[in-house]
Amino acid sequence: MSDVETGGATTTDGASADRGRRELTYAVLLCLAGAGLACWAATRTWSVEVIARGTLPPTRQDRSGADLLPWLSALALVALAGGGAVLATRGWVRRLLGGLVTLLGLAVAVGGGYGLVADPGAETHRQWPAFCLLGGLVAAGGGLLTARRGAGWPAMGARYERTVRADAPSRPDGRPTADRGNREAWDALDRGEDPTVS
Repeated sequence: MSDVETGGATTTDGASADRGRRELTYAVLLCLAGAGLACWAATRTWSVEVIARGTLPPTRQDRSGADLLPWLSALALVALAGGGAVLATRGWVRRLLGGLVTLLGLAVAVGGGYGLVADPGAETHRQWPAFCLLGGLVAAGGGLLTARRGAGWPAMGARYERTVRADAPSRPDGRPTADRGNREAWDALDRGEDPTVS
C-alpha cells in the first residue's frame, strides 16, 4: 500500500514539476516576445510631419515612436531584460520581478495607445503604435503569470544542487571519501556527495 502511495506521490511531483517548467517557458516567451515586438515597433516611423517652406517644396520629417516618446524604447528594453532574468531568479525575487515586468509592459502599452491617438494633423502609420500596444500587453501578461505563479517554478540549475540524504552513511574516520579509494569516491558521487570534503 505504501509503495502505491509513494508511486502516486512521485507521479504527482513529476507532473507538478512538468507543469512548472511549462508555465515558466510560457511566461518567459510571453515576456521576451512582447517586449521584443514593442522594442522593434518603437523604432518604426509612427508619423510623418510635412513642413511647408513657402515657395520651396515642403519637407517631410519622419518620427518614430522613440522620437515621440523617448522613454518607450528604454522601458521596452528593461522589460526584455526582465523577461530573461525570470530564468535566473527564484522564489519571492522572481515574483517581484514578474510584478515589475507587468508594470513595464503596461507602461509600454500606454505608450502605444498614446501613439494611436497622437498627431492627428500628421500623416500617421497606425500599425506601429498598435504593435507596440500589443507587445506591451503580451509582456505584461507574461509578467503577471510570473508574479502569480513564479515562486513555485524550477530555478536555473536547480537540478544540479546538492541535497543531503538522510540515509547517507557517516564517515567515522573524518577523512575525505576520495582518500579511502576509488570505489567509495564513486559511490559518494552517486549519492550526490562531494568525495573531496571530509
